[in-house]
Amino acid sequence: MRTGKNRDIRLKSRPVGLPTPDNFELVEGEIPHPGPGQILVRNLFMSVDPYMRGRMMDRKSYVPPFQIGEVLQGGAVGVVVTSNGNGQFQEGDHVLGMDGWREWFVSSGAGLQKVDPKLAPAQAYLGALGMPGLTAYAGLLRIGELKKSDRVFVSAASGAVGAIVCQIARNKGCEVVVGSAGSDEKCAYLKELGCTAAINYRTCGDLGAALADAMPGGIDVYFDNVGGSHLTAALNNMNTFGHIVACGMIEIYNATEAPKGPPNLANIVGQSLTMRGFIVLNHIDMLPAFQRDMGAWIAEGKMTWRETVLEGIERAPEALIGLFKGDNFGKMLVKLSDG
Repeated sequence: MRTGKNRDIRLKSRPVGLPTPDNFELVEGEIPHPGPGQILVRNLFMSVDPYMRGRMMDRKSYVPPFQIGEVLQGGAVGVVVTSNGNGQFQEGDHVLGMDGWREWFVSSGAGLQKVDPKLAPAQAYLGALGMPGLTAYAGLLRIGELKKSDRVFVSAASGAVGAIVCQIARNKGCEVVVGSAGSDEKCAYLKELGCTAAINYRTCGDLGAALADAMPGGIDVYFDNVGGSHLTAALNNMNTFGHIVACGMIEIYNATEAPKGPPNLANIVGQSLTMRGFIVLNHIDMLPAFQRDMGAWIAEGKMTWRETVLEGIERAPEALIGLFKGDNFGKMLVKLSDG
């Protein structure tokens, strides 16, 4: 019987604007014991993602809101330490699930998926090989209806989703792929990924003009992770019959007042644009194709990714807050254990 301490993070209060450390609470308890048919999992890495901010608000959404005083939930990859007669998972199996924000947990195995740490490091299943990667794949190919001839613009392009979008576009043969990021270092990284141009939105001045300079042929597909000023700038540079993939709008997630909409939304009509939002959970049917293509691209050296890793569960709130400040370079992760 395993003894020791288990730590988790709980929502102490609902944030107003950007979350602060005071909105979270670190709680220490005993490591749980698996009952008959259950497994005990020690989490190795947990993910923080922009959508979690929405779950901290008490409102109706596509996922239920977090509750005050309860352990938060999020993507995590861990290792099975004990299997008490569970026929699906054995000791040593690496598993992916939504039981993050805690160091240990017990489970019947429902909702967990085995992953292969020999194909890629375990934490990659929280990023490039996980939900962010599938988001990029489904959003660009299905929602954006990408064609080889398309000129593609990606906002927040050095992030967990954006960086994969850029590489998929290049791997699919697109000759013009432009990304935006918030530092010269991140822009240099985008060039390494194969982007034809990268725009530092913090220093470029007029983003719309910078886009026109970088993409004189206009934008056919805009993959939007930011909304706000980026959406406004893209709308002024879209080609007729272009597609806008509304993946996220991180610029407004912490707004304390209702933001004004882009003043040029009428361009959607005049340019015969298609703008569609999506949730990756509605496109799980693309998972086999995603895994096949990603496996091939990784083997061919045509897919890479970056990670920002903070160590210790006590730093999970810091990681989430840093996500909205642009502190992450690639996927933001929290390392919980060495296994």
